[in-house]
Amino acid sequence: MLTVSQAVILGFLQGLTELFPISSLGHSIILTGLFGWKIDRNAADVLGFLVATHLATALTLFFFYWNDWLLIIKGIFRSLSVREIAPADTYAKLGWLLVVGTIPVGLAGLIFEKQAKQFFTLPVQAAWFLILNGAVLFAAEMLRRRAKGSTETLEGADGRLAKLTWGQSLKIGSLQILALFPGISRTGAAMTGGILNDLSHEDALRFSFLLATPVIGAAALLELPGIFALGGSAVINAAAGAAAAALTAYLSVKFLIRYFKTRTLIPFAAYCALAGILVLALLRR
Repeated sequence: MLTVSQAVILGFLQGLTELFPISSLGHSIILTGLFGWKIDRNAADVLGFLVATHLATALTLFFFYWNDWLLIIKGIFRSLSVREIAPADTYAKLGWLLVVGTIPVGLAGLIFEKQAKQFFTLPVQAAWFLILNGAVLFAAEMLRRRAKGSTETLEGADGRLAKLTWGQSLKIGSLQILALFPGISRTGAAMTGGILNDLSHEDALRFSFLLATPVIGAAALLELPGIFALGGSAVINAAAGAAAAALTAYLSVKFLIRYFKTRTLIPFAAYCALAGILVLALLRR
């Protein structure tokens, strides 16, 4: 069983590392392994905790991009009503791009998530995947082409995203499947796809966050009723972890939006590589 203090610590960690390109699942496995916490990730209370923290992160993203989502949802319904996506309808196109980008990881999660978590749950495995995550981020920066500069307007940013092709959105969304392996970041994978498809760092981050909202939120909502069935301390732990995750997720979004206006993935690549190497050294000792 989780304790309240463990739930808060893991909640803070999840909200932070889910949105930074450094892998929340990998960090939680490494942290519990290094601290010697005997936590069964398949236990009902732990699953409830994970659902609550992921839902808190998704809701934080949703409300942070509230204006975007209102326009996107209206755009989707507008296109359904006229049975076409008008060339000038930015938010209808963006909405359907997000649908297309969500399909691959949604299907993969339903089919392979349990298998991946069953075979890749050791800290040493997470450390190796963390190093691989760093290599992927570094490669993305080395291979990227110069993207057009961003503007401060909401319409300008989403207008550029709406110019992605269906194939590009599918490729970016498909890369999120890599996050099934602990140590590979969903945000990092999606940003890598965006950067390699000529998006700026800022636009790639925005698209990755918009993609992450339905992916994380839908999976959590499906399991939400099970939290309340647990009762007692399990619900308290889930609530404490969710509150901690929501706080760090909000702070993470604000920081990353400012950071990627002018900077790159290189520091995160270096962190993942060094952290993975350090963890392997600690575990070997």
